[in-house]
Amino acid sequence: MLCFTSMKMVSSLGLVPLMIALVASWSSTAVVHGQLKNGFYSSSCPKAEAIVRSAVESAFKDDPSIAPGLLRLHFHDCFVQGCDGSVLISGSNAERSAPQNLGIRGFEVIDAAKAQLEASCPGVVSCADILALAARDSVDLSNGPSWAVPTGRRDGRVSSASQAAVLPSPLDSIAAQRQKFAAKGLDDHDLVTLAGNFPSTKISSVFWTSVTFCVQLAATFTKLVDKTEGISSKLYI
Repeated sequence: MLCFTSMKMVSSLGLVPLMIALVASWSSTAVVHGQLKNGFYSSSCPKAEAIVRSAVESAFKDDPSIAPGLLRLHFHDCFVQGCDGSVLISGSNAERSAPQNLGIRGFEVIDAAKAQLEASCPGVVSCADILALAARDSVDLSNGPSWAVPTGRRDGRVSSASQAAVLPSPLDSIAAQRQKFAAKGLDDHDLVTLAGNFPSTKISSVFWTSVTFCVQLAATFTKLVDKTEGISSKLYI
């Protein structure tokens, strides 16, 4: 089964608001970190990370620009309601269809990795983990840094286009951008790293077109993942 492409959408009514979930995740950091760990699949699917790496390498060989695409895809997933893979869900009212997500790419790479994993160890590796691993591998293949990715995420079953409004927009004022980043535990330095600014005092869209930029933002992006990782764990595990 591919990642969410045929999954029935689940209503988001009654979902704990994002900010409440953030507070809950911050107040239970120790519990969240206990749920994710390096090598989570070492026994249940020993080749999981190698299989994801192979899928990313294959796509990168055909099109190196897929690297910033995968990193951006992971960024958009984590920024909304945690790194739960909900951006992968298809549907007219899903995150994926939101205006803020127009142009995101890399879905076919995640699906290719998922298909291989299902053949090797069915029903074991989550799409959320595949996306997190693929983002890391895409930076590494671009001669950027690599990092250990704790795994063990459960896939989110809620995806709402309206929730994608929290994503940075080129139409946002500087104040609005600062507020959005602060809500994720990120500071002004992180904002400058992840977004460029126009002389007109508007913040531009995130610059994901350069592989070199992917290398430069890897550390800040990892900070974002650390800050938001607990949300999906609290809501879906």
